[in-house]
Amino acid sequence: MSRPTLTGLLGGSFNPAHGGHRRITLFAQEALGLEETWWLVSPGNPLKPQDDMGSLKARLRSTERQARRARIVPSAIELDLDTRYTVDTLRKLVQRYPKRRFVWLMGADNLAQFHLWKGWRRIARTMPIAVIARPGYDAAAMTSPAMAWLRRYIVPAAGFRTRGQWSAPALVLLRFDPDHRSATAIRRAHAGWAEQLLGKDQDAPVRDRLTFRSIRSWEDA
Repeated sequence: MSRPTLTGLLGGSFNPAHGGHRRITLFAQEALGLEETWWLVSPGNPLKPQDDMGSLKARLRSTERQARRARIVPSAIELDLDTRYTVDTLRKLVQRYPKRRFVWLMGADNLAQFHLWKGWRRIARTMPIAVIARPGYDAAAMTSPAMAWLRRYIVPAAGFRTRGQWSAPALVLLRFDPDHRSATAIRRAHAGWAEQLLGKDQDAPVRDRLTFRSIRSWEDA
């Protein structure tokens, strides 16, 4: 039997993607022994305001730039899955790719409000969760309602690196040198980032790597 492909999932609006996203992804891959990570670019985040949200096409393009020469696959697969909430996306990904072992990656800012997510306990039971420390959010994350429930499931990162021990619920806490870059600061400094990034491709269709496999076949053999 072939071994499963250990795959991280990092979801978000990526409005836009920046070097901080890349840095935490590469750090998580090293810490957890991941073979690759999929960036799930959300068509629309129910917990974030939409008034300054770049188009999906622009946000996906920004992830493609940041993912160059790395084991990172940008994806807008939620369009194909027809899902809006993370709990439904993860359930369908597990069903579609049974030969992969997934771990959900998120920052401490997301853990602080995780209890507001639809079906958050079901998410925790679907796959392991790795939380990456983020400046200014750690205290809120550690005292959040979700952490009160998840605390009993904390495991060391070494456990994630041992194949066959990926069970859920499981929570691993990752900490490394803080990265203060933020999409909010980029938008404030460059209000027209989306239009500039797309240039003449404003009307081009959104094509997703996982759905159309434009780089190579991402379907499990």
